Amino acid sequence: MAILVTGTAGFIGFHLAERLLADGHEVLGVDIVNDYYDVNLKEDRLKRLNAHERFTEFRIDMGDQAAMNALFEEHKPTEVVNLAAQAGVRHSLTQPHTYVNSNVTGFLNILEGCRHHGVKHLLYASSSSVYGLNRTMPFSEHHPVDHPVSLYAATKKANEMMAHSYSHLFGIPTTGLRFFTVYGPWGRPDMALFKFTKAILAGKPIDVYNHGDMERDFTYVDDVVEGIVRLLPEAPKPNPEWVGTAPADPCLSSAPFAVYNIGNHTPVQLMEMIAIIERCLGQEAEKNFMPMQPGDVRSTSADVGGLLETVGWAPSTDLEVGIARFIDWYRAYYGA
Repeated sequence: MAILVTGTAGFIGFHLAERLLADGHEVLGVDIVNDYYDVNLKEDRLKRLNAHERFTEFRIDMGDQAAMNALFEEHKPTEVVNLAAQAGVRHSLTQPHTYVNSNVTGFLNILEGCRHHGVKHLLYASSSSVYGLNRTMPFSEHHPVDHPVSLYAATKKANEMMAHSYSHLFGIPTTGLRFFTVYGPWGRPDMALFKFTKAILAGKPIDVYNHGDMERDFTYVDDVVEGIVRLLPEAPKPNPEWVGTAPADPCLSSAPFAVYNIGNHTPVQLMEMIAIIERCLGQEAEKNFMPMQPGDVRSTSADVGGLLETVGWAPSTDLEVGIARFIDWYRAYYGA
């Protein structure tokens, strides 16, 4: 079947496309290849994908309504996985319009394509950032997500609400994927693991925010891809037991709509993550301890009960194993 994957020059989209191609699928890959981070890294990802005869690349801005409609009209994908977005919490503080153009307008064009061209299942990237000011751990899809602390998080919550409205109005099965701090080979240069590794190898200090008092549910990229692949055939159905009386469950619906956390469900302290990097590199980091950044949260932790119930599986890659694999890739790719 032809699967449309957006964001194939990006970190998760690249890995998902490789997996789908290995599984024998035809992949239609969409990416504008912007310069938010190193374009050469994005081009090298695409070079690997373009080596597959079942991969077709489209350099399209998702905000271009006519171009996206033409893509759906001509190629008629059976499933869509939307992973394209303007990423980064802190970048959203200075470039807010970019986030609305990409994450909201672009997603609307995806929804319209699915509506008019008979797509069987739309999966799309949300984020653990939607939990915002929630302090109930672990984060559950059954928790309300009404208090985002960054525009990036707000656009991801908007995606979930937009998807629900299209599921309700037009019967499109939609599945939101709340990713938790994804890392691994071919990762993003703006993420902590990449920045820390690069700085330590260069003998430069690393910035440690909230004076190191932070923890994250670090999730290895292959586990994220496995979760997506397992959910692809699990198009949600309307829940006949759902009622709209308060308190209505926010992750269930009378529409064919679902939301899942995809996280390692084993939070790790930031200082322990840094210690693992140091052990893998055989070098100690010089640390600049700094206050919390605007838009950030102290902790994330995923309740993956929904994922377990639906597909009988949850992420489990140990952080030390995943970091070692990232550093092996980093040394090979950059000759470090």
